[in-house]
Amino acid sequence: MRSNLRLRILLLFALIGSGNIAAIAAGVLLAWRRAPDALPALTVAGLVATFGAVLVTVLVWLLFDEHVARAITRFTAALRTRAHGGVTTDLDVSCVRHLGDLGPASGALCRELAEMHASFESRLDSATSKMEEENAHLAALLSEIPVAVMLLDEAFRIILYDRQCVHALGQVASLGLGRSVFDYLDRGALERAVADLAADSGRHFLDVDLATADGQGTVSTRVRRALQGGGFMLSMEIEDDIMAERPLVFDFGLTDRAMDQHIAQTPLSALSYVVFDTETTGLDITRDEIVQVGAVRVLSNRIVRGETCETLVNPGRPIPGESSRIHGITNDMVSQAPDPITALRQFHGFARDAVLVAHNAPFDLAFLKRHEAGLGLAFDHPVLDTVLLSAVIFGEGEPHTLDAIADRLDIHIDGSARHTAIGDAIATAQVLVRLLPMLEAHDIHTFGDATTAMRRHARLLPDLNRQIAP
Repeated sequence: MRSNLRLRILLLFALIGSGNIAAIAAGVLLAWRRAPDALPALTVAGLVATFGAVLVTVLVWLLFDEHVARAITRFTAALRTRAHGGVTTDLDVSCVRHLGDLGPASGALCRELAEMHASFESRLDSATSKMEEENAHLAALLSEIPVAVMLLDEAFRIILYDRQCVHALGQVASLGLGRSVFDYLDRGALERAVADLAADSGRHFLDVDLATADGQGTVSTRVRRALQGGGFMLSMEIEDDIMAERPLVFDFGLTDRAMDQHIAQTPLSALSYVVFDTETTGLDITRDEIVQVGAVRVLSNRIVRGETCETLVNPGRPIPGESSRIHGITNDMVSQAPDPITALRQFHGFARDAVLVAHNAPFDLAFLKRHEAGLGLAFDHPVLDTVLLSAVIFGEGEPHTLDAIADRLDIHIDGSARHTAIGDAIATAQVLVRLLPMLEAHDIHTFGDATTAMRRHARLLPDLNRQIAP
């Protein structure tokens, strides 16, 4: 019962065929015992009957596999996209036309679900629009205050930062929700300040100069207890004339997320993902070079607005015209861009402590790993591949190009952004966000579950997580 439907049906027809052959053999044996002289004729008759039984069984199985088993598999995947993937388009029931009223009944149910979803989305969009307006207004007000504000949970993870934090700490490392504040500020000094606050219940804040984690500077900081939910607030002085271009970024749900779990046992919903894509001078992973890198972060099953990494890369060689016609990047565009080492060092910092996600990840990672020696850094992140995740959900018989998956999941890909690194990274992130709840519906809850499932489809692409025990 753990096997897929098509395999179980194949085994059923194999059993039927074997039973027919056994019955023919038993009949021939019984006839031979009653008429020993007829053995040659009985043998020929038995062989002809066996061949006919096998042929009929195979032909019926092929028809059943195509019109029933394969149709049910495809139809089930389509139902799951609507139950768990947020797809609201009309259900195509033509593939199960041989299954009576199952298709029309399912289509009616999906239409009811889509109507309920549309009503809910309408109310949610209205509330979200109002909240975004308020957040934008708040962010604009905070930008006028020469103070950077950051909220930490009790485990010292960042759950909110404003645009001014980018200037206060962005040179130390790329800012990211869910990351430890000790990636940016000296651990000892901050822990002592927090301990002093805890020891004096009558004191509400403490002013302290905190060294940055890279040892290159200090930040005048006021540390205070957060009023609700525990944790701490840091307010850091910055220069009055500094303005940033990043909005207020927060996720208060991080306070409920467990830490320090082995990656294999970590729930998919608790992981931080960096979804990335590269554009290159060509398709030869041993000789071609990167010309653009784009990445976005996904946290709590949503794309984090304001946390992106995008840069052109000077490959140090001419970009062939046929490649430029695909991604639109020319030699003039990359003439002043950073070299691969500089660009990938920036990307490595952005992807720190995250699961890397790509569409056809072996191709993109091969270009990154070629530069590990020059970087002095390793791209040894855990990896998810949307090609393999799609195969887990929809089966290997379906196409798994980015466009095909997006079409099945009702995701619109901006044609003008297609085949740009950031455009494809955003599209892949949208696919990931739709696939994650569908994986959980398939009883795939942890990263270890996902890697085990992906390895079953190694015929499509190799798994890149062999060092991680399932």
